[in-house]
Amino acid sequence: MPCWTEDHKKIQTTKVLVVGAGGIGCELLKNLAATGFKHVHVIDLDTIDVSNLNRQFLFRKEHVSSSKAEIATRVIKKFNPDINLTFDHSSIFEERFNIAFYRNFDIVLNALDNKQARNHVNRMCHSARTPLVESGSAGFFGQVQVILKGKTECYECQEKPKQKTFPGCTIRNTPSEHIHCTVWAKHVFSQLFGEVDIDDDVSPDLKAEEAERPEADSQDDEAVKEPAPIGTRQWAESVNFDAEQIFNKLFVQDIHYLLKINHLWKTRKPPTPLSFSDALKMGDALPFSESQKNQTAVWSIATCVKMFEACIQELRKEASANPEEPLSFDKDHPIIMSFVAACANVRAHIFNILTKTAFEIKAMAGNIIPAIASTNAIVAGMIVTEAVKIIEGREDEVKNSVIMPQPTSRGQVFMFEHTNKPNPRCYVCSDKKEVFLYVNLAEMTLSGLCEKVLKQELNMLAPDAIESNTNSIVLSSDGETDPLMSKKLAELSIMDGSILACDDFMQDFDVKVFICKNSNFKGDQFEIVREMKKTVEKEDDEEKKSEEENKKEDEDRRKRKVEEESDKVDDEPEIKRNRVEEVQAQGIEVME
Repeated sequence: MPCWTEDHKKIQTTKVLVVGAGGIGCELLKNLAATGFKHVHVIDLDTIDVSNLNRQFLFRKEHVSSSKAEIATRVIKKFNPDINLTFDHSSIFEERFNIAFYRNFDIVLNALDNKQARNHVNRMCHSARTPLVESGSAGFFGQVQVILKGKTECYECQEKPKQKTFPGCTIRNTPSEHIHCTVWAKHVFSQLFGEVDIDDDVSPDLKAEEAERPEADSQDDEAVKEPAPIGTRQWAESVNFDAEQIFNKLFVQDIHYLLKINHLWKTRKPPTPLSFSDALKMGDALPFSESQKNQTAVWSIATCVKMFEACIQELRKEASANPEEPLSFDKDHPIIMSFVAACANVRAHIFNILTKTAFEIKAMAGNIIPAIASTNAIVAGMIVTEAVKIIEGREDEVKNSVIMPQPTSRGQVFMFEHTNKPNPRCYVCSDKKEVFLYVNLAEMTLSGLCEKVLKQELNMLAPDAIESNTNSIVLSSDGETDPLMSKKLAELSIMDGSILACDDFMQDFDVKVFICKNSNFKGDQFEIVREMKKTVEKEDDEEKKSEEENKKEDEDRRKRKVEEESDKVDDEPEIKRNRVEEVQAQGIEVME
């Protein structure tokens, strides 16, 4: 009886790139080695954390803090010495992983856990004309998508749901859920030790409340006349990062300031200021080392204060070691996460919200759905199944797969669907690469256009932009336009109807951005759509025109329903596309 490798000889010469060596990646590398693949390269920037050990089976306790890609390579080679498995402990965004690099491989298999990296690999494979198998898992949900240039949808053909966000005034002034306090605590960390973002200010937001208050109040007016609270970073520097004074600023002075905005508390229970000295009396204060180990118990407020104090000292040391590079939030950094947990719980207590364990706060702060090892294993198996079809030239047989959280009425857990054709309005893989950007031209800055629109929203790495009508350079990735970054778009002669030809040489990606004016937006607020919005008048006309047609359709639908009731068939539910992304959009990210 012939063995697998004899029937599928091509896999032995196929060059495979695996991006990600986490939950799905470990399973995938094991599958590739067991299936007979001989030439595999894996890239992952991450290091092994204790929390990975329960599901990323290639790693052991002694591997903690080591490179995932390196350890995975070493372990896989132990049970299959014949495999030519190499690795890079690097970011997939590095310039050396260019289009020529991707062309060295016959197929790319994604095992990533974030949208930005998925978008980037999707674009690189599209430019290199290299087949890509995309994947993801979220709890008991799993998904595999086959991406072939010109034949199937790319990863960006369908818009992904936006991640859930909260109004700034809710975060800063009137939290009602613990997640509001957790987001606020992350902002406190950034304001003290990270990249300062004006949108992440944690001081009371008087302007937002002024605009929304139903009517003037004499006490409100007194609050308005008072000077606004000083910024968090400025305050911290002025007191030499003294933990007690920072604590009292956040939880006493700012809270007193909020209480003076009288209308906020007409229908809400007001917060109670809490000083450093009073907080230390609220329960037993566990030592720092013991609190770090006790992540599944709710810390007392006194413990939170001690944790707050110790973390500020440690984080200041870490920030001072490299003052040119601000710290960034990392859910797997024990000191950062302990600071956020302590800070969030104190604020929750002040606003009469139940406190939570550090483990629960980490899940919220990192937007995490706990990963399920069996889901990752199934997804990895589906990836290899589709990869073999592509390698052997059976592209007409490939399918997208979905793992359902519970069996269907027919007992099915795995659902399959044929791949969809490319979206003709996709700004990545279609011939018509264009988007419509709605902004307030008098308020959005060139920096906002570059950082928030082109880099964050459109996932470009090194964007350049030219105004098509005048051929003038608006944005240059080599730094020529850096002195203009604070300028408003209107000051740069960008107006309603302007067309920006934007490109990214690193991704070999270009897109036309049609500028549309929206005077209601504030600052760098914006909206991107794939089709230009209809005017209100046109929408009203179309609604009136189709009203009678809708009534007729409703009547026909009712008639058909009556007819179908007699011979109703138990059909399987339609597969919901992009289910993983829909779960993530609820404010959740997949834990790898």
